[in-house]
Amino acid sequence: MKEIIPVVVINDVNDTLKTLSALREGGINCAEITFRTACAKEAIEIGVKAFPDMNIGAGTVINGDQAKQAVQAGAKFLVSPGFSDEVAVFCKENNITYYPGVVTPTEIMHAISFGYTILKFFPAGVFGGLKALKAMSAAFPQVRFIPTGGVDLSNIKEFLEFDKIYAIGGSFMMKGDIVANCKEIKRICEL
Repeated sequence: MKEIIPVVVINDVNDTLKTLSALREGGINCAEITFRTACAKEAIEIGVKAFPDMNIGAGTVINGDQAKQAVQAGAKFLVSPGFSDEVAVFCKENNITYYPGVVTPTEIMHAISFGYTILKFFPAGVFGGLKALKAMSAAFPQVRFIPTGGVDLSNIKEFLEFDKIYAIGGSFMMKGDIVANCKEIKRICEL
């Protein structure tokens, strides 16, 4: 079954439990807490402690220091908007799942050279969406993608039906009623 990876921005650490509870209530047991805010590490620590069975990772990890902080906080996976050699090496050395971001064939080849074949395609909507993924999948049949940015309730099913999609990432379910949005994703996708 393909996973939905909500991109979660926690601006106030006190919102962590409420936000993660809403995702779970809606039927999604995963969260990518971004390192865009000062409280990201603390939010990950709180989430991992409160929901040990939830797949909580760190997103927008752009350097080795953030990678170390995220893992120390208990992140189960790391995601980057692009490819960071430093983060890739750290994750390989520490047996941490890493989803680096790519948009070009050159970036995909670079990721493959490090042994990564599950790649975030970001921002998917800006760089050709599903049409681009289908074209690149022909050249890179070993790669599976996590499209993020440009996927929403109107097109999620179409993305998930493509066999080279590993998961869907995005923040679209975090806008408005999180529980209702997650339930709608589950309904649309019959997950």
